[in-house]
Amino acid sequence: MRFAAFAPPRLRTVEESERTATWLELFYDLVFVAAVAMMGTRLAHDVSWVGVLSYLAYFALVWWLWASHTFYADRYDTDDLIYRFLAGAQMVAVAVIAVSLSLGEAGSTRVFAMGYAGARLVLLLLYARAYRYVPGTRDLVRGYLIGFGAASLLWVISIAVPEPARFWVWGIAFAIDLATPFAVRKIQAAAPLDVSHLPERFGLFTILVLGEAIVAVTVGLSHVAWQTPTTLVGIFGLGAATCLWWINFDHLDGSVVRRRGEGRNWRPTVWIYSHLPLAVSLAMFGVSVELAIVGADHGHKYASTDRWLLVASVALAFASMAAIQAASVRPGDEHLQRWAMSARLVGIPVVLAIGVFPGLGAAWTMILVTTVCSAEVVADLTAANPTAIRSAADAVKARTRS
Repeated sequence: MRFAAFAPPRLRTVEESERTATWLELFYDLVFVAAVAMMGTRLAHDVSWVGVLSYLAYFALVWWLWASHTFYADRYDTDDLIYRFLAGAQMVAVAVIAVSLSLGEAGSTRVFAMGYAGARLVLLLLYARAYRYVPGTRDLVRGYLIGFGAASLLWVISIAVPEPARFWVWGIAFAIDLATPFAVRKIQAAAPLDVSHLPERFGLFTILVLGEAIVAVTVGLSHVAWQTPTTLVGIFGLGAATCLWWINFDHLDGSVVRRRGEGRNWRPTVWIYSHLPLAVSLAMFGVSVELAIVGADHGHKYASTDRWLLVASVALAFASMAAIQAASVRPGDEHLQRWAMSARLVGIPVVLAIGVFPGLGAAWTMILVTTVCSAEVVADLTAANPTAIRSAADAVKARTRS
């Protein structure tokens, strides 16, 4: 596609039937990979309740930055020079956020507030362009400018507010940000979301955070000697990650993001916002795999907090997938989606039960978690291909008898 030096925003979601992520969007995602990795390092060093709650709060804030920009790009991105410049400026702000989350001397909540305020102000500039050049959606964009503008002002103010009051200001600003789309939901039909582009973007972010589990295995194994327990944790950790990818993307359907009537408005909302707990759970899973590898190393004890982080992250992933699949039920596909949702709900208490055993080592914990995840895959395959599964089972039985 030829680059246009100046191409004002236009409502692309009603002009184009099929869209895919641009190279700029893929490049833009990389800075969020760095931020997620930095948050993971913080969590690995503090798996206490305070550490986990801090991780969840920071992750929600960073995810909202990514989602807010993605919603804008889904509707108005024309990839011109001004948009590239503003997207680049926002990447710098996110890089500042990532550095501010470090455990070293650069870690600072004030710097985090500065980076976050900068990223939100860039988003306001993007929407100001949309307000000027897309008259048909000015009512919607006006609502965004008012809500996001008020929240951005609070982020700027928080820079000068000392801790712990600074965190309360962040909470209020984040609440305003989240409430803004709900406040203008009745006029969002004038600017529908793209049923091909947006699901792809959310899917790509899910892949990125799931990739943290792959990184965790390689990093974890690089810090220990080759031993049977650590190797088993690495192998089964990759197996569990594969299963989580499988059961999520086999049921990915984003057609629900386009609203069709007031009575079904809960479906796109649930589908979109359930990707936050899904992303955070998969990122936590990656951290827990690395901790399990360390816990399996000779001379180290696998802490109960690390074990609970592992099983809780998988349980949260199951719950998030169940919510997404409940919102994605389509005519003609109800049985399969409801079966998948039911399988995820059954898996939640089963995987949580693994954390109850206090003396369970890292290797056995990972093996059992992977077994549960594998059972979810088998359940989906059975529902999707009942005849083929039954024939394969009969063939195995016949071979065993012979």
